[in-house]
Amino acid sequence: MATDYGQGYGQGYGQGYGHDSGLGFPEGVRRHRLPTGLRAPFEARSWRELAYVLLGLPIGVLLFVYAIVMVSLGVGLLVTFLGIPVLAAGLAGCRGLGALERARARGLLSLEVADPEPLRMKKQGALAWMGAVLKSGTSWRSALYSMLYLPWSVFSFTVAVALFALGWTLMTYPLWFWLFHLFAGQDGIQLYGDEGHHVYLDNPFEITVTALVGVLFTMATPWIVRALTMVDRLLVHGLLGPTRLSARVVELESDRGVVVDTAAADLRRIERDLHDGAQARLVALAMDLGLAKEKLSEDPQAAARMVDDAHGEVKTALQELRDLARGIHPAVLTDRGLDAALSAVASRCTVPVQVEVDLPSRPAPAIEGIAYFTVSELLQNISKHAQATWAAVDVWRVENRLMLQVVDNGVGGADTSAGSGLAGLAERLDAVDGILVVDSPAGGPTRITAELPWRAV
Repeated sequence: MATDYGQGYGQGYGQGYGHDSGLGFPEGVRRHRLPTGLRAPFEARSWRELAYVLLGLPIGVLLFVYAIVMVSLGVGLLVTFLGIPVLAAGLAGCRGLGALERARARGLLSLEVADPEPLRMKKQGALAWMGAVLKSGTSWRSALYSMLYLPWSVFSFTVAVALFALGWTLMTYPLWFWLFHLFAGQDGIQLYGDEGHHVYLDNPFEITVTALVGVLFTMATPWIVRALTMVDRLLVHGLLGPTRLSARVVELESDRGVVVDTAAADLRRIERDLHDGAQARLVALAMDLGLAKEKLSEDPQAAARMVDDAHGEVKTALQELRDLARGIHPAVLTDRGLDAALSAVASRCTVPVQVEVDLPSRPAPAIEGIAYFTVSELLQNISKHAQATWAAVDVWRVENRLMLQVVDNGVGGADTSAGSGLAGLAERLDAVDGILVVDSPAGGPTRITAELPWRAV
């Protein structure tokens, strides 16, 4: 079951590493002279977040009115046959508005939220659709979001507008304070006043201090708005996104597809190996024995040579069948466990391999088989592509996880994102909740760590 990782080891050299410009910054990374706190009021992200908060109030009013009217109307009409269709239509509308809210969060907040689970209808028709809408948790969570968003949007809109207006008003005060004397008949902003005494911000010192206070409010506003949008992120992610259970179901369905595809590919490989290898040799062997039988009476010596050649073909065919059976599931793994099986694999590697297995007991056969084939494929690719002079395999258990690590001193450059066979191996491990981590800088060494769930026998 070897997978070709030639692209993973031979290509990908230098990929993912930026060239140094000589100043300590990777090439392509923008360098800012101003610190983050000073440039925040002028960044596009801050303006997008402010736009999100400002749009939140009218959108919140629309969501609240729609949800309250449709849900109340549907519940009120439940005593008649119109209640269920109206309520289902209202909840479906809330789902649609929720999709628009996810799009708004994606565009303005750069928040990627996956679509929730779709409606699951066992039958077709209007009744089945209404039943699916009413039974869907996504529909009710969308309606709850529509009702809860209005009070929060009022609060966040008020805070954001007040801080934004106050900051920019005070910061630009030196530019327009003279308007008070021209149109209001006073010297500036009135800080204090009673019947006999008035305090105005009108001298240069007070105007400068007012502008500095405005600068502080202006610099603080983006961070306060960002904190407000964190609540929006939680609302969108928690109420408009998929639940953990549904996300897990989708993941398991995807993993099942990977397992099915992998099994189908393995069956095709076994069929190809049998057809091109042992089967072809056995057919040729049958023909040679037939010819030897015909020559037995005419030329016994030629027949003996043909039988001797056929004997060699039998040995070769048996060796190919053994290799094929070992690739399906080696007997040593079933009989003696991972330690003996990995030692046998290491003995066939072209470089010296040190194997260390430290397990308190044997894992489940399925996990044991995946661990064996993972190490086997990695060692085969070390032989083919790593150009290493030594390798090491370590297997141990950490709590409820089985850990595998394969290290070599080869040329490095292995990369799961380069379209290599390592990506396929990572998908296989992911199908059983496993993880593959590759640390392979150009020039080596390469350290590949696999993590599998521990399941006892």
